Amino acid sequence: MFLLLIAGIGVVALLLVVFAPQIRKYAAGGVCLSKARLDGKTVLITGANTGIGKETAWDLAARGARVILACRDVEKGEEAAAEIRSNVSGAQVEVRELDLADTCSIRAFAQRFLREVNHLHVLINNAGVMMCPYMKTADGFEMQLGVNHLGHFLLTYLLIGLLKRSAPARIVVVSSLAHNFGWIRFHDLMSLGSYNSGLAYCQSKLANVLFTRELARRLEGSGVTVNSVHPGSVRSELVRHSTMMSLLFTIFSLFLKTAREGAQTSVYCAVAEELHSISGKHFSDCAPAFVAPQGRSEKTARRLWDISCELLGIEWD
Repeated sequence: MFLLLIAGIGVVALLLVVFAPQIRKYAAGGVCLSKARLDGKTVLITGANTGIGKETAWDLAARGARVILACRDVEKGEEAAAEIRSNVSGAQVEVRELDLADTCSIRAFAQRFLREVNHLHVLINNAGVMMCPYMKTADGFEMQLGVNHLGHFLLTYLLIGLLKRSAPARIVVVSSLAHNFGWIRFHDLMSLGSYNSGLAYCQSKLANVLFTRELARRLEGSGVTVNSVHPGSVRSELVRHSTMMSLLFTIFSLFLKTAREGAQTSVYCAVAEELHSISGKHFSDCAPAFVAPQGRSEKTARRLWDISCELLGIEWD
């Protein structure tokens, strides 16, 4: 029996080696084929010091855009910017401090941004945390909902006027396939009663999809579009808080996307000419993607919108 097990493992390993190129090609997913230039355009990307955020910034800088990296860790942001500049001739890349776990930081960032930047053509809400231990933001929000949803909600609210004045403009919200397994727990939004890091992550990613849907409805006719994306399963630092996920990602690394491959759908939604008037949709692998029923509920989207405004102390009609 033991010998059969060893033989089976050997056969599987051999098949993986033989078919590795085909597996990698399949895992890579869709590629943004658009050759659109962004000369004279300004792009803001949150969490762009690493992973798909950095690769998105790299691609858009190569298209001629002025790219602003909004990062909590400014030192890492500067390292990412320097790497992009050294590889992209004439790249216009800047770094600004932004902590999405602190509304004071978000407001300070937006105040300076609005004072110093005249146009904003693309906003990519990319930063996120995944399956972290129970923690609270500076304002007392559960960390994953606070950063992934509420932080970006406030940032978008503060910059929406500039986006409208810069129209045509686009907003890209990085969500996840995990939204399929999420539910908005209105009775315990901050997980005070019980906390499961995986379910909290799924809730925050569903919130991203619902935010996109409701924002698109409110932006109709403004010249600003908003779409959400699932980047795919990407080898990145995002799973660092989960030992199990880190182990699984290591074992099945052959089936995971690189950060550059994972950035393709964000880039696609930011530049593709055919999406100039498409809004409120969800994309994966540079193509329209399935949205779970709970992510298509207008009632839930509006309720979450109202509660988000209340939590953040803002009025956004």
